[in-house]
Amino acid sequence: MAQKYAKDQPSGFTNRIERVALVGAGGQLGSHFATALLRTGKHTVTALTRAGSKNELPAGVVAAPVDYDDEATLVTALQGQQFLVITLSVTAAPDTHSKLVRAAAKAGVPYVMPNTYGSDPANADLLRDDLLQTGPQGVAHCAEIEATGVSSWIALVCGMWYEYSLVLGPVCLGFDHAEKKMTLYDGGEARVNLTTFEQCARAVAALVSLKELPEDEGDEEPTVSRWRNKPLYVSSFLVSQREMLESWERVTGEEWEVESEPSRERYQRGVAAMQAAGDPIGVRMGAALATFVRLFYPNGGGDFESTRGLANGLLGLPKEDLDERTRVAKKMLDDGYPQWVFGRLQT
Repeated sequence: MAQKYAKDQPSGFTNRIERVALVGAGGQLGSHFATALLRTGKHTVTALTRAGSKNELPAGVVAAPVDYDDEATLVTALQGQQFLVITLSVTAAPDTHSKLVRAAAKAGVPYVMPNTYGSDPANADLLRDDLLQTGPQGVAHCAEIEATGVSSWIALVCGMWYEYSLVLGPVCLGFDHAEKKMTLYDGGEARVNLTTFEQCARAVAALVSLKELPEDEGDEEPTVSRWRNKPLYVSSFLVSQREMLESWERVTGEEWEVESEPSRERYQRGVAAMQAAGDPIGVRMGAALATFVRLFYPNGGGDFESTRGLANGLLGLPKEDLDERTRVAKKMLDDGYPQWVFGRLQT
């Protein structure tokens, strides 16, 4: 698609995003997005909500009740919106994303951020080895948006979420909190990009606060259209397992037992666990074991910063403190944040 310029737009064109619609505004990720968007003071934020939903919305968010089985309600809610951000729970019906994409196109929404947060969708090897299928699903979401011929996608690539991956259990980053035992992949030196929910939210708010289009051919300032039908790479930390463990021990004063396992052997163990599982949970845990460790292969794509570059500077994102965010993770653990403890069977 050829680059458009503000100077060529019809009379009345306003070169900024003023109206943002958000799906999942009451959820873990979406609530951070809603708060960050409101904080700019530049946007009207509309949350698509199911009738009868008990999720609380941040003050200032406009609620638009919808019925996902009635496309007309979705189109009405999205009418006049300039940017749609989709965050969906893993329990959402499989066709929910497609329903939103079709409705957005019918409503004429020019930009959609799909529910594809995670690893690099442009890394074919990583996609091939993603046994959770979140990466390939994300690529399919982007293709579906682009195929409408109306909406364009901008995919936020952030890697794993830092605090949540620290506490979810050993299947993710190797942290076994119950046993105070750390499994290092290949010695734990490989660095990968990890991001906090807050940094993701700041990135989205900063993106939609940019000009939509360059003023003319000589305008080199960043614009929303710069990432039309492209990934937007952001991160909080480029960090190794050893550095994460050192941070945890500094923050908590704990001393952990450490063991090491070759990353490729761990990946194959996840594959074997999938094949031997007799239930969907077992299959998913085996897939998770393989998919998470795959990011730590040497030069395997978990470090997208070195190959793709980051938009942190262009978006004015702050540098975060690793120990400060580790303290957040420790509080989550102390407060009883649910872990994938049954994943310990595969580690």
